[in-house]
Amino acid sequence: MKNSIDLHIGQRVRHRRWLLGMTQQDLAQAIGVRFQQIQKYESGANRISASRLWDLARALDVPVAFFYTGLGETASEAGRGGEDGAMHQKETMDLIRAYYAMPERQRRSLFDLAQAASKQDSGSPEVVAFPASQSAA
Repeated sequence: MKNSIDLHIGQRVRHRRWLLGMTQQDLAQAIGVRFQQIQKYESGANRISASRLWDLARALDVPVAFFYTGLGETASEAGRGGEDGAMHQKETMDLIRAYYAMPERQRRSLFDLAQAASKQDSGSPEVVAFPASQSAA
C-alpha cells in the first residue's frame, strides 16, 4: 500500500518537472538514476531518501520544503488542491509553462488582462486600459 506522504511528494516532483518542461529521462540524467526510478518516485511506489530529495530539489530548482507544501491540507482547505483540482491537470501545467516562456513585458500584459477580465465577472463594468502601441503605424 502506498503511503500518502510518498504520493504527495511524488506528485510535487511530477508537477514541477512538467512545469519546467522536463521529461522523466531529463530528470533521471540530472540526478544520476534511470527514468524508471523517476516513474516510481512520481507514483509513490518508491520512497525518496533525504539525499535523493536534495538532488531532486537542486535539479528542479526548488527548496526541499517545496515537496512538502500542502501536505497537511485537506481538499477543502486547499481550495482546488484536491486530486481533481486545476493544478493537477496537464492543461494547467502547459499554460503555466507557456506563460513563463513569454518575454516579461508580454507576460505582464497578459496577467493584467486576466486580472481585469476576472474583475468584470463581478458584475460591475470596468474600463480596461491597454498599453499604448509601440508602432508608429
